[in-house]
This record gives sequence, structure tokens and C-alpha cells, in this order.
Amino acid sequence: MLMNLQVRDFAIVDKIDIEFAPGMTVLTGETGAGKSILVDALGLVLGERGSAQLVREGAKRAEFAAEFDVSALPAVQAWLEEQALDMDDECVLRRVINADGRSRAFVNGNSVPITQLKVLGELMLDIHGQHFHQSLGRRPVQRDILDHFGGLLDKRTATESSFAAWRTLSESLQQLKAAEADRASRLDLVAFQLQELESLDLAPGEFAELSAERQKLQNSGRLAEGVVGALDSLFENDTANANSLVAEAVRSLEALLDYDPSLEPVLEMLNGASIQVSEATESLRRYGETIDMDPHRRDWVEERLDAIQTVSRKHRVSADELPELFDKLRGEHDALSHAEERGRELEQQAAAAQAEYLKLATALSRGRRKAATSFARSVTEAMSGLGMPGGVFEVALTELEYEAARPWGIDEMDFLISANPGQPPQLLARIASGGELSRMSLAIQVIASDGSLIPTMVFDEVDSGVGGGVAEMVGRRLQELGESRQVLCVTHLPQVASLADQHFRISKVTDGKSTRTRLHVLSKDERIEELARMLGGVDITRKTLDHAAEMLAGARKMRA
Repeated sequence: MLMNLQVRDFAIVDKIDIEFAPGMTVLTGETGAGKSILVDALGLVLGERGSAQLVREGAKRAEFAAEFDVSALPAVQAWLEEQALDMDDECVLRRVINADGRSRAFVNGNSVPITQLKVLGELMLDIHGQHFHQSLGRRPVQRDILDHFGGLLDKRTATESSFAAWRTLSESLQQLKAAEADRASRLDLVAFQLQELESLDLAPGEFAELSAERQKLQNSGRLAEGVVGALDSLFENDTANANSLVAEAVRSLEALLDYDPSLEPVLEMLNGASIQVSEATESLRRYGETIDMDPHRRDWVEERLDAIQTVSRKHRVSADELPELFDKLRGEHDALSHAEERGRELEQQAAAAQAEYLKLATALSRGRRKAATSFARSVTEAMSGLGMPGGVFEVALTELEYEAARPWGIDEMDFLISANPGQPPQLLARIASGGELSRMSLAIQVIASDGSLIPTMVFDEVDSGVGGGVAEMVGRRLQELGESRQVLCVTHLPQVASLADQHFRISKVTDGKSTRTRLHVLSKDERIEELARMLGGVDITRKTLDHAAEMLAGARKMRA
């Protein structure tokens, strides 16, 4: 549920920090005090579009933060874990809108795209307002509500899995059929390419080895000349070579050790140098014996490298990738050779998967039609008590063509209502009256509350255009919904406000230079005063106060 909302420098709000409680909470205040501003703030923190005009005059940025308790929301916890954004049992959404119009979003302190903030927000809070810009007008949400109401979620999950299996097999079969026309020519080409690579018979690492050998063969004369010179300097020069010079130095130091034993380490180093000179000399002799100056070998290496490079350029791969290409072509050749057999297997598997999907989808469709009848009857009954007597609610289920089958089944649905007798039902999303639409949303949410997974619902003046007994019925419906969900309601009706578990008053104050919105949680006596103001306007009499106290006491008895 929503635990806390913080707003900074938004419109006429400079600073507000609200702690919310479970159950039903109402926000009341004079017209223009900024009641709906808080609903707008919630919308922004959940990813709604924002602009620089929302930033309070003179401020650098507007900031919004909402803290949610997600301990009882496994879907939210799973989403946060999948995105590596989880943080114990809490979730903090934050939105910043700068005065230049730039916007940033954060989840548990991590920067995220606005789209992610919106996806997460819709799992935790739903706003129903005069403009109905939230979820109830969307077919997927309508489908979720009906399937929850009818206990059909497991059947729908099975149908979705079956559809995915069928679609995968069908796509594989279509790809195989599309390639059938070119299969013979492709098989000939692959066979030719395989024969070419088999003839080349390139061993792993061979190209690098031959390249190194070619460089050595091309420079064999220089290598031989250099080796002879090095041997001459190390050992074979009769007049002066490294070996004899080091030996002479060793003899000189050996004669001096009797006078100063500290020369012993130097002597050891020279003895080591003598050994290394001898070993280097032997290594150079062996290397010199390996220098191949055979022109036939050099020509063969050049021809072999040229053949490898020709094939690699032909296939547009490096020489080192040719063995991998050979394995790939061999696999393709095998698949092409057995394509007919594979096609028959896929046809059988796809047909079986289709039959299984249609079986599950048909059962799901039957369940939806049964649930739709009961759901429509219940919502229609609720409409009568919400100021729409004679109104009708229907769930229209349309069977889809085979080609239009979807993961969720073989039918599409729409919520239709007729708010007044004699009017044909229309799509719920096209209803003109905001008040009717809000009350319609309330009726649907109350009836489907056991199925809804969204824990917090906000209603912005759902009681618009009603009064008297209808207003009390709206309040009772909201209170009923608050027993299983957290409900936040902006209202101007005392009948609704008296039924709340928590009551905030929003007011507008000014110092003559600037105007600000203030919010205050009301005590029992303050609630009576606020209800009296809502009942009696500017002049509040003792009779009005008594009436307000009676309304509040009656609401408490009702809850008890």
C-alpha cells in the first residue's frame, strides 16, 4: 500500500509530506484549494507526462516521492528483483521535473526510464478521475478483471503457454516451407562448398603456422648470415670472442680472491655468464641447421597460403574461421537433406499443438461467457445505488477468427454501459460524463475487488454530480472497497467524508505575495467542523455542527 507521499515545489505546493493509513482516506477542502493537485502529483510520480509549467514559480525543480509497502505484493517484488531494483519490503518511487522541462525517474534510488516507472506504478496504484486516463478503459485490464472475477487465471495461463508452443512450431514449419523452393539449389551450393573446404583440408592453426614459415623462408639468407655473425662473436672468432673474454676475466678474479674474498659474488656472475654464452652458442648452431633455403618448399608454402586466402575471401570470413564455417555448412547440409522428414514431423506437431490450444481456448471462452453474465448482473445492480437507476452494464464477447487467435484466447471483450434508460450500451471508454464514468469505475472495482491485484485506488471526485442518498451509497461503496484495499478519495460530499478512516483537509493560504497549499490530518473535533463546513457553507450554525457530529457517529456505528 501507499505509505508516504512527499511533494516539493509543485504548482502552488511548496512542501507537503503525507503519511497514509490502510482503509479509506478522504481529502477535502474548498474549491481551488488544491485537492486534485495531490492526485496529479501521484500521477506524476507514477510516470504521467510532466512539463516545466508544473514547477512552482521561482523554484529550480519539482520533486515527488512515494513510498510503498510491497511485502504483500509478490508480482511487484518479482518485477523489482527481475530489474535488480529490489530493496527489502519497501519500494520508493521518485520523480524530478526541472524548470527547463527535463525529467528524471528513480526506483529505490536507481535511475530508470519513465516507461519503467509507469509499468511499476500501474502494479501498485490505480487512479480513477474525471478524465478516466487510467487503466479501466483498456481491453487487457478488462480481460484481467473478468478473468479474476470468474476464477479463470489458471486456465488463461495454460492457454497462453499452449499458444506459445503452437506459434513456435507453426513459425518453424512456415520457415521450412518458405525455403522449400530454394532447397534443391541451396543443397547443391552447400555440397559444392563442403567439397571445396574438404579439399582444402585446413587444420586449426595451420594458416598462422604457414604465415610464420613463409616469413622465415623469405628471409632465410638474412637469418643464416646473422646466425653466422653471432656465432663468430660468441665463440668462433679466433682473436676475440665473448667466450674467451669471459674466461679470461674469470681467471683474473680467481687470482684475486686470496686478497679479497668479497669478489666471490662477481666471480659467480661471470661463471654464470660463461655458461649462458655456451648455451646460446649451442642454440644458435641448432637454429642454423633448421634454416631451410629450399625454393621448392617456399613456393609450396606460398601456393598453400594463396589457396587458403582465396577460399576465405570467397566466403567473407577470416582464414581462422574456415573450420567453423565447415562445421556450420555440414549441419546445414544435413538439415537440407532431411527437410522433408522434418517437415512431416513439424506438421504433425503443429496440428497437435493447435488442437490443444483450441481445446483450452474454447474452455476458457465458455468460462468467460458464464462469468460475464454474473459480472454484468452484479455491476448493473450496483449502478442503481450509485445514481444511475435503470442503467445497464454489459460485457460483450466477440469470437475471433482462427487467424486472429491470440495468447489470451479466441475471443475479445469490451465493457459496455448505458447510464440512462432507453440508451443503447456504449463502450465504457467513450462515456461522455466524467461523473458517470467515475461512478461506473467504482461499481466495477467494488464488484471485482477480490480479483483486482492493485492494492491502492485513488478516486478523484467520483461523487461529482450526485447528492443525498446517492452520495451516501457512493461513500458506502468506497468504504466497502476500503475493507480489502487502500482507498484515497477526493470528495466534496460530507456523506462520503464521514465514512472515512482517515481525513485530510487541504487549504490554500497566502501572504499577499505568494499562495501555497497546506494539508492537515483532522482530529475528531476538526472532522466535525470540516463536515459542518461541507454541509453548511460559510455560516456554520450549532445545528449544522450537531448534524455533522451525528453523521460521524453514524459512520462509526456502521463500521463497528
